[in-house]
Amino acid sequence: MAATEITHLLLDFFGTIVDYSPSRTEQDYSTSYGVLCRLGATLSYDSFLTLGDAIFGEYDARCAADLSEFSMQEPSLVIMEQAIGRAPTPDETIAFVEAYLADWNSAVLYPAGMSSLLENLRQQFRLAVVSNTHSTALVPDHLEAMGVADLFDAVVLSVEVGHRKPHPAIYRAALDRLGITAGYALFVGDTYAADYEGPRQQGIRALLIDPRNCAPVPPADRLGSLFDLPRTLVPSGQESPRAGSLTE
Repeated sequence: MAATEITHLLLDFFGTIVDYSPSRTEQDYSTSYGVLCRLGATLSYDSFLTLGDAIFGEYDARCAADLSEFSMQEPSLVIMEQAIGRAPTPDETIAFVEAYLADWNSAVLYPAGMSSLLENLRQQFRLAVVSNTHSTALVPDHLEAMGVADLFDAVVLSVEVGHRKPHPAIYRAALDRLGITAGYALFVGDTYAADYEGPRQQGIRALLIDPRNCAPVPPADRLGSLFDLPRTLVPSGQESPRAGSLTE
């Protein structure tokens, strides 16, 4: 097959640009638990973890049917109401959400060399993040902390679009934000349905980070990590310094 010109890279964030744990029980959630205790909660720490995991799980299950997205505030309100026995004030909710996200973020790690990799990719391609998240600030804050926010032309988040990957709306939103059609984009992520199957259904070429060879993808479409991407992309030699070609 002839080489296809790629000008834009659409990158998943969690598990692709940063390492993380999706768990809602393994991290140390003592800060968010402390917020509830100061508001009068009497449940134990373990009960708090069980409650939070169950409520977030209910929201995830509810949204799985139509791939809609919810914000952190929605399950947080339910958790707080059950823990403190009343509806929290807006300021109390903000304090809990910020503390909970800080606790969850303790398991987010920046791989060594990732900033340099993104800077090098930016020399050849335009970059965008397309991420499922319940917070509008979480991904942008991490990009700022990594010192790479200016490298990205767009950060497209499920909580802002209203639908999570692999819903078609989030890929269309990314293409619209960038002002391109699907043929100019390459999607890279670590989740088969969200980051490989979903983009391909919208005509976007995709590569999957799958170091354990678990997903049903051709070997040419499999990466061990994002650090393998430069070896997969071949410069096209065309006029645009950001254009590249992906051979199949």
